[in-house]
Amino acid sequence: MTGTSTPTTRTGGPALSILDLAYVGRGESTADALAECVSTARLAEQLGYRRIWYAEHHNMPSIASSATSVLIGQVAAATETITLGAGGVMLPNHAPLVIAEQFGTLAEFHPGRIELGLGRAPGTDQQTFRALRRDAASADRFPQDVLELQGYLGDESRVRGVGATPGKGTHVPLYILGSSLFGAQLAAMLGLPYSFASHFAPAALSEAVALYRREFTPSAVLDRPHVIAGVNVLAAETEDRAREAHTRAMRRRVDTLVGRGREFTDEEADMIRASPQGRHLRTMTQYSAVGTAAQVTEYLDGFVATADADELIVVAQAAERQTARTTLELLSDLNARGVGPAV
Repeated sequence: MTGTSTPTTRTGGPALSILDLAYVGRGESTADALAECVSTARLAEQLGYRRIWYAEHHNMPSIASSATSVLIGQVAAATETITLGAGGVMLPNHAPLVIAEQFGTLAEFHPGRIELGLGRAPGTDQQTFRALRRDAASADRFPQDVLELQGYLGDESRVRGVGATPGKGTHVPLYILGSSLFGAQLAAMLGLPYSFASHFAPAALSEAVALYRREFTPSAVLDRPHVIAGVNVLAAETEDRAREAHTRAMRRRVDTLVGRGREFTDEEADMIRASPQGRHLRTMTQYSAVGTAAQVTEYLDGFVATADADELIVVAQAAERQTARTTLELLSDLNARGVGPAV
């Protein structure tokens, strides 16, 4: 099995959720990837997954979720019950009023099914950072922007004479996303749920979650801390097949994070993975469950305790569409009993 050693387990929790990276595979068009988002959501709804989130990334040829709210609207129209949201919108890239109007519109069309995770990173490189017209101080305004957005989606705007229509009164649930102590502190201070990006930035997981739980202040929307932790998953009928599929997925990850549109040969990708830069890429996926359904389930049960999480959101890290679908299908039993073993 890939990942950390299996930690001590604890009481079972809720069903799994999904982070769909809207991956554009080799030989696929962007339209193919977006159509697959719809197919995945329909499958996840049938299998009982709780929610699907989509992340805002820019100038990444292998990820098609840059216009997050538009994608959510299309998927919501093609499904019936599954909750959909951003995991997340990079708020400093936008005016809070515009995001309130976008997600308020989604909430009016699909009541009770829309939620909004918020991050402060640019979700891209420095050149694209400038193309987004984002200034260097934008991240510093993140706490104030979150409060402004919350007001627009609530019953009373914090900006005199300015309201969001649609948006006002929709009370779209907000989540703070992060991979450092900053997001943990903000989520605790505002009394909002916190989602840690341990699927690609694992280093501060334990420290950030501990800080969030320790400093949490109850709010009108949440009376106790709620932690969602990200984890990579890949399941197959046999462990050997899962390991082989994982190797292929990690090679394609080199394309995404190093190639920026260039497709490396397997030999080139393996050389990069063996380099110092490649060691960093391996560290990013420290929390990965790879194996049979039973092995992955055991790992996730333990990861709940490692992350001190109330909920897990999984990323099906597979280079092939069918492998990703098989992973979701093989793990669907977890949605009946919840993550974490019974007491």
